[in-house]
Amino acid sequence: MLRPQFVLFGDSLTQRSFDEGGWGARLASEYQRKVDVINRGYSGYNTRWVKHIVPLVFPVSQKIPPELVTIFFGANDAALPDRLSARQHVPVQEFRGNLLSIVQHVQSLGTKDIVLITPPPLDEAARIRHNQQQNEEVSEATSIPERTNTFTSEYAAAAKQLAGELGLPVLDLFTEIQKQKAWQTEYLEDGLHFTPAGNKAVFDLLLKTIRKDLPHLRAEELSDDFPSHRDIDENDPAKSLVSYAKSTSLQAA
Repeated sequence: MLRPQFVLFGDSLTQRSFDEGGWGARLASEYQRKVDVINRGYSGYNTRWVKHIVPLVFPVSQKIPPELVTIFFGANDAALPDRLSARQHVPVQEFRGNLLSIVQHVQSLGTKDIVLITPPPLDEAARIRHNQQQNEEVSEATSIPERTNTFTSEYAAAAKQLAGELGLPVLDLFTEIQKQKAWQTEYLEDGLHFTPAGNKAVFDLLLKTIRKDLPHLRAEELSDDFPSHRDIDENDPAKSLVSYAKSTSLQAA
C-alpha cells in the first residue's frame, strides 16, 4: 500500500534525527498513518560526495515521487580546509552549485515541495573539547576548532540565498537557533550535533515552516491511510475497508 513520502536528505544531523526524541522521529510521529517519513541521512558526507549518490537515493524509476524532501547539508562542507576535517571541506560556491544540482534532480522526479535547511550555528569551544576527546590528545591541531561559526555562516547564507532564488521554503537554523538563550549548551551536545532540546527546536521550526509555506501538507490536511476502527462494520469489515481504499485511491504496492 502506498502512502505519501517525506524524505529527509542530509548528513549526520539528518541520520541521527531518528534517535530517541530526534526531529525526524518527531516528524514521523506527527504524520503517523498519513505519511511515510524516510531517513536518508549520511553521516560525514558533504555535497561533493553526496552529489554522486543522489540518482541512487532518488531514482528516476521511482513511480511516485516524494511529496516533500528536506535538503540539509553544509555542516561538513564548512569544515576549514587547513584543519582536522579538511577532507570534508567544499568551497562555498561549489557547495551552492551542488545544492542546486540536488534540488534540480529532485524536481525532475516531479517533487514540487522541497525545504532547504541551513547548517546550524557552531560552538567552537565545544568542538575543541570534542576533538581532544576523540583524538585522545591535546595538540596544536586539536587546540583550534576544525569549524568556526563565522565560516559556517557563509554556507548558511548560500543555502538561504539559493532557496530565495528558487522560490523554495528555507529553514534558517543558523539564525533561529542563535536567537535562543545559551544555545551553545542547550541545543548542541558537542558544538555541532543536537541535544534533545535542539532536536525539538528543529522539529518545531520545520513544522512551523510546513504550516506557513506548505499548508497543503499540514498533518490535519492529510487523511489516514485507512478508516478509524470505529468506522469499520464489524459484521462486514471487508466491505468497509475495500470501499475506503477505492474511494481514497489506496492501492496495493
